[in-house]
Amino acid sequence: MSFNTSSRQLSKTDEAPEDVPSQEVTPLDAPAPGDTVQTSEAETPEVSAPEAKAPETEAPEAKAPEAEAPEAKASEAPEAEAPEATTDPEPKAPEAKDPEPETPEAEASQTETSQTEASETGTPETEGPEAEAPDADAPEGEVEAPEQAAAAPDPAVSDADTPTAPRPRRWRRVRGGWREKYPVAARVLAWTTTAVALAVVVVALLMPTQADKVRIAAFVRLPVEAIFGAALLIVLPRKPRIAVAAFAGLGLGALTVVNFLDIGFNEYLGRGFNVVLDWSLFSDAQGYLQDTFGKGGALGIAALAVTLVIAVLALTTLSVIRLGNLAARHTETATRTTLVLAIAWVTCAALGVQYAAGIPIASEHTMQALQFKAEQVQRTLQDEAEFAKIAKKDNFANTPPDQLLTGLRGKDMMITFIESYGRSAIEDPVMAPGVDATLTAENKKLTDAGFAAKSGWLTSATYGGSSWLGHSTFMSGLWISNQQRYRTVTAGERLTLPGAFKKTGAWDTVGVMPGVQKAWPEQNFYGIDKLYDSHKLGYKGPKFSWSTMPDQYALTAFERLVHSKKHDKPLMSTIILTSSHQPWAPIPELVPQDQVGDGSIYNAIEKAGKKPADIITDSTKSKQEYGKSIQYSVSSLINYLVKYGNKNTVLIFLGDHQPIARVSGNHASRDVPVSIVAKDPKVLDKIAAWNWADGLQPKQDTPVWKMNAFRDRFLTAYGSTPAP
Repeated sequence: MSFNTSSRQLSKTDEAPEDVPSQEVTPLDAPAPGDTVQTSEAETPEVSAPEAKAPETEAPEAKAPEAEAPEAKASEAPEAEAPEATTDPEPKAPEAKDPEPETPEAEASQTETSQTEASETGTPETEGPEAEAPDADAPEGEVEAPEQAAAAPDPAVSDADTPTAPRPRRWRRVRGGWREKYPVAARVLAWTTTAVALAVVVVALLMPTQADKVRIAAFVRLPVEAIFGAALLIVLPRKPRIAVAAFAGLGLGALTVVNFLDIGFNEYLGRGFNVVLDWSLFSDAQGYLQDTFGKGGALGIAALAVTLVIAVLALTTLSVIRLGNLAARHTETATRTTLVLAIAWVTCAALGVQYAAGIPIASEHTMQALQFKAEQVQRTLQDEAEFAKIAKKDNFANTPPDQLLTGLRGKDMMITFIESYGRSAIEDPVMAPGVDATLTAENKKLTDAGFAAKSGWLTSATYGGSSWLGHSTFMSGLWISNQQRYRTVTAGERLTLPGAFKKTGAWDTVGVMPGVQKAWPEQNFYGIDKLYDSHKLGYKGPKFSWSTMPDQYALTAFERLVHSKKHDKPLMSTIILTSSHQPWAPIPELVPQDQVGDGSIYNAIEKAGKKPADIITDSTKSKQEYGKSIQYSVSSLINYLVKYGNKNTVLIFLGDHQPIARVSGNHASRDVPVSIVAKDPKVLDKIAAWNWADGLQPKQDTPVWKMNAFRDRFLTAYGSTPAP
């Protein structure tokens, strides 16, 4: 048999002595004040107030079944301890007593519970009062010494009848104690945490999706979503409130992550993040980071990105929960504040009040962003079916081979893409002086060698990256603006420009693609018979960030492996140069042609060049280095043409897209220059109606076409007969 040291000593007679009042400690799992608990009368412990006792009134005789008062013997013994008393079928009913006032111990327990509730700023409700030792100020005789309780056990009380006090919740005591010991610091910490939570929610609700729109005025607005959310959380009970707040916080965190992706995509690709199609681009981004910063750097950046995503989700969730709990604890103040903000929002919305043009005080930013994303998903899903129908229509699909490209028979054709060669390179005040000077000098080389050129503008289907979308748009005659369209068109049998030359049977088709570093199934779609990727060009030198080899080397390898060989047919060569790919550090240098060799000469050049970290965060430096890379690529190509071209050589070269927004400028066009170069004047005479500018540099007023329009115009100009 075990006893608690604070348990009461049960009487052996009818009445307990008045000078030894009974005492009982409330256990931790006792009901909180105000809770209703149904118990039998015999199980309710009696607590006597010190020096005061209500007159005892004997209850009228009543027959109570033994099962209804199992503790009658323990709480009140019969007058005589005769053996019959234990077997009496009609035991004496417990005495009815007047309600007794709470003891000081119960009052102390309630007081401590109230103090604990007041100290818990994070949780509006407590889990229950804690068991505390009796106060030292209790009246003498109120608390029995442990020795007395142990020395006088009552055999009528069993182990099961004695409550066992659970262990105290030490963390709550420590927390409350810290707040009581440092009240000022506790208040400052609570206010700071609340302010941070409010700031997190407001920033998440008002964050723009473009970097150039991130300014203070964008965040000093009234988000209607916050007003509706506060009103909902105020009226909800505790558990539903926490659940709704957690769900809303996670959703707000996810939207914040998407907003960051929108900012990044707008910076690099000139468009927002497509939640349906753009997940596949992360593998390409990882490859780019690995080529630029090394494997360790790429893994570090990826780990940092994952950590930030988790942190954002956790931070927004905890912030919404904290603000919801705060509103529940101060319902009246929160209700008034929400009502005032709602009235202010409606007023500002009705009057159209704005901080500046396009920045209204009454904000619906999050609702509009969600609506836009939902419409984007719907458009994307609809576009797949619509584009599949468009791709099946081809004006030259059924043109007989002998009616294709009759105006170019016997010509050695070269279609060459210069990475990121955009209109900004020719017109931007930072880059244009160097690029324009190079174009003028290279055009003079062409003229001196007997070549002539005409140039125009094409609007690319992509911007800042995803070069394959520009390549496929130019060569297929379809607007390939996303990965879904790219997969659709490359899985079909659309006639491409290389494919049209191949279909005639009059050309051999080859591809020189140093940027291709793995299997490339699109080779068959494009109609390329022989592919020379990065592994087949014999390069032994260093990589230049993402670029696997310098353009000068790639063109030299093309001459050595392909062009210089004897052929029964002229060549249709598709070449994709990569030295002007971001991050534009380090940049190769031109070396004497007879020293190119296997590329080992570039080791010293690569080591002496700038590092990506030197320029990647500086817009001006990035522009300068980008301009130098374009100069290098154009010079490499024109030098090759002058040295190895002949009267039958026809070169078409163009950019695949503009550079990233940090270089081309915010809201820059998607235009890229395109040039056709040939010695035979008849080649350029056939496109005289295009009104392109003479030379390698298109004029500002030169006509601009969409890039997908080039294929049909080119095929028609050079003798192809449409046959849908």
